[in-house]
Amino acid sequence: MLLFLIGLASGIISGMGIGGGAILIPALVFFVNPDQHIAQSVNLLFFIPTAVIALVVHIKNKRVNFKLTIPIVIFGLVGAFLGSRLAVSLPGISLKRYFGIFLLVLGFYEMLRKDKKKNKEQGKEN
Repeated sequence: MLLFLIGLASGIISGMGIGGGAILIPALVFFVNPDQHIAQSVNLLFFIPTAVIALVVHIKNKRVNFKLTIPIVIFGLVGAFLGSRLAVSLPGISLKRYFGIFLLVLGFYEMLRKDKKKNKEQGKEN
């Protein structure tokens, strides 16, 4: 049942385009306790079918800009290759720390970015 709930929550977040790995990897590590490499590998496999379904829905609703997407995909593939080579060479504990730092920095960035957006919106209203 726990894996069902983790998968469901991660799938909902993935479908929204937020990135289910931000939920899936920590949930697996905290509740299932696999090695960090395994948790991140499960996330990569999880991403394929959820991304396909979300992509079909977004294309159907005309929410995909292909001119913007193509260069990002090309360089993303290069980055994925380099990142996977790096991840395999790192010890699991280091990988876990780097992922935690990444989530922390991303969280702070999002909090600050939203505050700036609210301040801009409030400035327009006044």
